[in-house]
Amino acid sequence: MKKAATTGLIAFVLGLLLSALPLQVQAQCTMCKTQVEASRQEKDGYDTTGLNKGILYLMTIPYVLIGTVGYFWYRNSKRKKIAGSR
Repeated sequence: MKKAATTGLIAFVLGLLLSALPLQVQAQCTMCKTQVEASRQEKDGYDTTGLNKGILYLMTIPYVLIGTVGYFWYRNSKRKKIAGSR
């Protein structure tokens, strides 16, 4: 029980720290950033907010999927370990 509380506390603190990061830390690959800067110089009023959100969306989905699979794998292996010890 104590281990679960410690793990939960660590996850909460990590989430709090990550949510406190400034909004300027949004990721863009070098090629996308170069392309946006070049098009911004050519055309005034080019809206680039959608590009950055799209990059973040594409970056987040694999981590969510891998985390979900890892969670279910961990939970299943823990159940097998408990059932095997009986």
